[in-house]
Amino acid sequence: MPSMKTNLKRDYSLEPKGVPDDPRKRAKYLAIIEAALEAFSEYGYHDCPVSKIARKANVADGTIYLYFANKEEVLISVFQEKINRLISDIEDLTKTSINAWEKIEVLIRYHMTALGNNRVLANFLQIQLRQSSSNIRIGIAAPLKKFYGLIEGFVIEGQREGVIDKTINANIARKFIFGSIDEVISCWVLSRRQYDVKDRIDDILYILRRALVTEAKNF
Repeated sequence: MPSMKTNLKRDYSLEPKGVPDDPRKRAKYLAIIEAALEAFSEYGYHDCPVSKIARKANVADGTIYLYFANKEEVLISVFQEKINRLISDIEDLTKTSINAWEKIEVLIRYHMTALGNNRVLANFLQIQLRQSSSNIRIGIAAPLKKFYGLIEGFVIEGQREGVIDKTINANIARKFIFGSIDEVISCWVLSRRQYDVKDRIDDILYILRRALVTEAKNF
C-alpha cells in the first residue's frame, strides 16, 4: 500500500463573504450569527423564519438582510464562523505539541469537549447542517475541507516523523478519525439518554492509537 497517499486539496477560502471589517458592524454580524445558531437549533432550519433570528438578535427583520442575502446564507455563515474558530483554536493549541499524534489527540479532545459543553452548537453542526440543499452543501464545503485538511496534515506529519504507520492511506485515516468523532457526537445528540459525551474521548483515542500509531511508539 502506498505511503502517505492523499488526494485532498488545500486551496480553500476560509472567511465567508460579506463579513464586515468595521468593528461595530462585525459585532452586530456576530450577534446575528449567535442568534441564528440558537434559533436553528431550537426550531430547525426549515421551520425557522428570519423573523425568529431577528427576534433573538434583538434587531429588526430588515437588519438581517443588511448582512445576509437570505436565510440560506445565514446558515452557511454560522457554519463557517464556528468551524473556522474551531480550526484556529486547534492550530494554536497544537503549536507546542511534541509530535503529530499528540496534535491529533489535542484536536479530538478539543473538538469533542467544545461540542460536549455546548449542546446547541453540537445540535447545529451534527443535525441542522445535514441539509439536502446543494447551495448549502457547496457553501459549507470550504471550511469543512479545511478541517479535513488539518486532520490529514497531522496524519502525514506523523508518518514523516515515524509516529504513524507509513503504510496507512492518509486520506482513509482522516476519514477514520473524523468519522469516529462525528458518529459518537451524533449518537449523543440524538440519544434520549443523558450522558456526557466527553466520557467517550479516551475510548476513541485508545482505538485510534491502536490503529494508527506505529507499534514501536504505541504509547
